[in-house]
Amino acid sequence: MTVERIFDELGHFKRFQACLYFAAVFQAVACGIHYLASVFLVETPNFVCSVPSNITDVLYGNLTVSSLEEILPVFKSGTGPLVVRTAEGQQWELSRCRCALRVDPKDFTYDFDGNKTVRACNGTFVFDHTEVHQSIVTDWDLVCEREWLAKLCQPTFMLGVLIGALLFGDIADRVGRVKILMFTSLCQFVLGVSVAFSGNYYFFVVLRFLLAMVSSGYLVVVFVYVTEFTGIKVRTWTSMHVHAAFAVGIMVVALTGYLVRVWWIYQIILSTCTSPFLFFCWKFPETPFYLMAKGRYKDAQTLLDAIARFNGLDYRLKVEELLEPEERENGRALLEESEERPSQSEKKLSILDLFGSWRMAGRTCTVWAIWFIGSLGYYVFSLGSVNLGGNQYINLFLAGAVELPSYLVGCFAMDRIGRKKTCAPALLLAGIACMLIIVVPADIQVLAIALSMTGKFAIAIAFGLIYLYTCELYPTIIRSLAVGSGSMMCRVGSVVAPFCVYLSEVWVYLPQLIVGILAFIIGVLTLLLPETLGRPLTTTLEEAEALGREPSKKNSALGNKDAEDGLELNQPDAKA
Repeated sequence: MTVERIFDELGHFKRFQACLYFAAVFQAVACGIHYLASVFLVETPNFVCSVPSNITDVLYGNLTVSSLEEILPVFKSGTGPLVVRTAEGQQWELSRCRCALRVDPKDFTYDFDGNKTVRACNGTFVFDHTEVHQSIVTDWDLVCEREWLAKLCQPTFMLGVLIGALLFGDIADRVGRVKILMFTSLCQFVLGVSVAFSGNYYFFVVLRFLLAMVSSGYLVVVFVYVTEFTGIKVRTWTSMHVHAAFAVGIMVVALTGYLVRVWWIYQIILSTCTSPFLFFCWKFPETPFYLMAKGRYKDAQTLLDAIARFNGLDYRLKVEELLEPEERENGRALLEESEERPSQSEKKLSILDLFGSWRMAGRTCTVWAIWFIGSLGYYVFSLGSVNLGGNQYINLFLAGAVELPSYLVGCFAMDRIGRKKTCAPALLLAGIACMLIIVVPADIQVLAIALSMTGKFAIAIAFGLIYLYTCELYPTIIRSLAVGSGSMMCRVGSVVAPFCVYLSEVWVYLPQLIVGILAFIIGVLTLLLPETLGRPLTTTLEEAEALGREPSKKNSALGNKDAEDGLELNQPDAKA
């Protein structure tokens, strides 16, 4: 109950914390934007091969027009070629990836039984610009034998997200949260705009890869930042609604994609819409948890005084009041100096510290599994559900909007029944929904869609709360690393998801069966995790490891320990 006393004395979510929170969350919108921007960046419109001469007439079934641009909006690949006649009198049959020159045609008809000379397109295509005026596919002809290059864009981006999550999570525990927030925010703006002027495909992919790393880095660290700046009473809501900002980013992508159909203008607008954050992010303070863990007591005292003044409080909280009794003498001395104290946080910490004991190793494996199934289930439900049809921009907008109710439900449940008792039932519900989809008759599509949405809704709850739950399960010195490694497992799930969906060619319900079994097993394992509702954030590895053992320790403690527990129970957070 040491550092957590800050919020009891200075407010759990008063003006100072609210200003920091909404500013940090505003920039989180950019992460949702960049994650989903490729939906329209690499969009492939309808297209056919072109011919070297001017076209005068076009036949497609019973339709007759004078140009390819007129017929492309209704042309469907696989239903037959387009037949065209050039100004020189040549007749060509055009499809998507090849063209055939008719040899000595008698009449200009759609059907032709004579000889043809088949040729490759040689990089000359005509695209339908009705919906997509300009994308990287149309600019760099990423179709036919080059189609795999367009499909490689999103997996490459996800690889950058995976690396960035682990890299910046580790660095944030070493150099501080606020430095990473400022660096990644600036890089998101610079790299985002640079993508629009990439000039060629390979430069585009490299810039997007770097953009993915910094976007992932910001998203990982901002969860830790807002968690360490808000008190227990509001921590559930502040953490969960960072996800809501990400969903808003998805909706911004849909709206911008609808209004702007030229990819490089679209990219510039998306990259600059959160740029005002850069003007005030340099004023962000380091979190009190990090300053105390690093022994920077003088900086911590300055921060506490600033919070009190901004919140309109006369009470001046002393840093030494937040220290353990044995640390107070050393703390007073360091308040007179500027150097940091030698402590456990000065050790070189790595991902191996997440497995420091059998208890922590089991906890880490379970947490990583929740991250993995949350991402895997989300994408399998999204890609494997029945196609909504209609306007693609409205569909993407709704895909972002539908996430918001799940976070509200998750917040209410987490604050009333606990983190573990919300996460585990959500995963179990998702698993059961998958099982029921398998037994639903094929002709009852409405029920199958309802079950699919139920599964996605449940997975979203578990996926939304795991960020906060991870922050609460691990101590300050490795908190960013824990969230970063979990986010890495999340990205592994997003990479695996498309391959899982491909298994539907073996059996149509195999993807749902895999997700259902995994979600059910992981839901059962989640019941073994300690509950963190109402508990203060831990600072050391020993405190974090003792989370699940605290009740038994209190029951078996001697008189002096009971006295300490009694004092602890008198703290406001213990009552919350």
